Amino acid sequence: MTDKVRAAAEERMKKSIEKLRADLRSVRTGKASPAVLEPVRVDYYGAVTPLTQIASISAPQPRLLVIQPWDKAAVEPIVKAIQSADLGLNPSVDGQLIRVPIPALTEERRHDLVRQCKKMVEEVKVSIRNIRRDANDELVRAQKEKLISEDDLHRGQKDIQKVTDHQIEEAEKAFKAKEHEILEV
Repeated sequence: MTDKVRAAAEERMKKSIEKLRADLRSVRTGKASPAVLEPVRVDYYGAVTPLTQIASISAPQPRLLVIQPWDKAAVEPIVKAIQSADLGLNPSVDGQLIRVPIPALTEERRHDLVRQCKKMVEEVKVSIRNIRRDANDELVRAQKEKLISEDDLHRGQKDIQKVTDHQIEEAEKAFKAKEHEILEV
């Protein structure tokens, strides 16, 4: 019983960490990364579609993204979607290619991005702690219903705390790596 509760909590916590890593990848640094454009949604023939599903995105140079739509009719909607995504990027059309130069970040902007990432990490930590609370509540309920002993309850709570500490450490590692990437000039 306690192993099932711990495993379920660990799985939920890992999903939170995966989501954090995906969110951090989408935060723009000074380098060109196709992940920056992952949150962009394009109004494509009346359907809101992720940019990655209607074009290939590459980074041929450290400060340039190149988007190659599979349908030339998608060029204009893609440009509009990038401009309205509030990423601070200004795409230019070159025939059927869209070039997106990545401007260098100012020191102030770098610190803003670090604060934004820190906020994401704090939200994930709260989420992980909520998962821990739910798992501990489930163990207490099981103990009250005499499904597990008091020793099992304490052992289970210790295991859940270890998992929680490990996942919070993973969130911190992800933040430190992103902070280093952002502040690197």
